[in-house]
Amino acid sequence: MNLSPHLKRVATAILLILVLGGAVYMGHAGIAILVVLVSLLGLWEFYSLFWSGRERIVLKTLGCLAGGLFLLDYSLEITGHPLLFLVLIFWVAWLGFLVEYSRQKDQARLNDYMLLISGIAYVPLVLSLFFTLKAPEIILVLAATAASDAGAFYSGYLWGNKKIWPEVSPKKTWMGSLGGLILCTAVTLGLGVFLGSALWWHFIILGILLNISAQLGDFFQSSLKRWCDVKDTGHILPGHGGVLDRIDSLLLLLPVYVVYSVFVGMF
Repeated sequence: MNLSPHLKRVATAILLILVLGGAVYMGHAGIAILVVLVSLLGLWEFYSLFWSGRERIVLKTLGCLAGGLFLLDYSLEITGHPLLFLVLIFWVAWLGFLVEYSRQKDQARLNDYMLLISGIAYVPLVLSLFFTLKAPEIILVLAATAASDAGAFYSGYLWGNKKIWPEVSPKKTWMGSLGGLILCTAVTLGLGVFLGSALWWHFIILGILLNISAQLGDFFQSSLKRWCDVKDTGHILPGHGGVLDRIDSLLLLLPVYVVYSVFVGMF
């Protein structure tokens, strides 16, 4: 049966919700497995934006290996020092650059090694913050992300006209932005009232901050794709593109939530 792009998007979204729900229900083990899997897929897609095919395959593999070991150690508490893997990859990257520079000075590309480190900071390091959250917090963060994306998509589709930043993202409109803001704030407030312990107005402020961060995270990913001249980071999720396309909003929304919750106990 051939589904329209929109139905594929909806079907994929429903499947993702079921997977996320199952992971949260399983507890720490389910969250750990999902975070590691999503991180590795997203990190590989990030590297593939800049290095297509087998280009820089050693650096791509090395980055994914370091990111995976960091997350596994963080979740399983194997060594008690998960940041050690990030420190080691930093020095391994610079050692690789020194070797390449000594052999082919004119062809050594410092930017490639910076990308290796940036990818780890952008995806697995951010997603590791999930290991610090309680189940209600995870639900709120994921729901706020989904609400921001869905609200922006449908309100932009129905009423969007005036573009926000066409040089960076040609499809995003002011009405889409407003729709995402309203739905994200409503969802955050609703979940906060039923599950949270902070005053209700904190969840309104939080919803606004989370939506703004989600939109900025989306714009950042859009700028990367336009700079690399690609439409999607991948094709693993029908109707959505790649894993990185699906979590681009989350990658800024998540740390913003953690920072806010440090100062205000939300749950």
